[in-house]
Amino acid sequence: MPSLLLVSLASCLLAIKQASPISRCDLAKVLHEEDLDGFEGYSLSDCALKAASAFDPAQCPSLGFAQFLAHRLCLAFVESAFNITKVDENTDGSFDYGIFQINSHYWCNDYQSHTENICHVDCQELLSPNLLSIINCAKKIVSGAGGMKNWVKWRLHCAGRPLSYWMTGCHLG
Repeated sequence: MPSLLLVSLASCLLAIKQASPISRCDLAKVLHEEDLDGFEGYSLSDCALKAASAFDPAQCPSLGFAQFLAHRLCLAFVESAFNITKVDENTDGSFDYGIFQINSHYWCNDYQSHTENICHVDCQELLSPNLLSIINCAKKIVSGAGGMKNWVKWRLHCAGRPLSYWMTGCHLG
């Protein structure tokens, strides 16, 4: 019995060691610092110019930047619980990679399953702690057809909900 308990404890510790979570506010800082120009098909500099005219602010991420970031934080949480190195296998044989769980069938090349590799990236690069590859691929995904709706968990848990609490306590300045 004690040996079974020891094996269970060792398995739990190994699983914890393999996970690479990032804190919610650290992720918000990385997303804030990265070049978000073109994210969701909008140019942040264009938004600033349009804000001075008769432009609908709801259509521009730079005007509601906290809300803009909150959607990405919610996505990262519901897809991976902020785990940078998460990899999940799907029933079709494809895999989902990284903090945003980007699928190998469409977006990256995992050299294991058929891929369209729309992001032109090796899936393993999406697991990098610097997050640049996964952010660039996510930008490509959301600026295309379907936008954020490409993520089923985002549609179920984030879309149309108040998300301001995702930014609570995060100081980006």
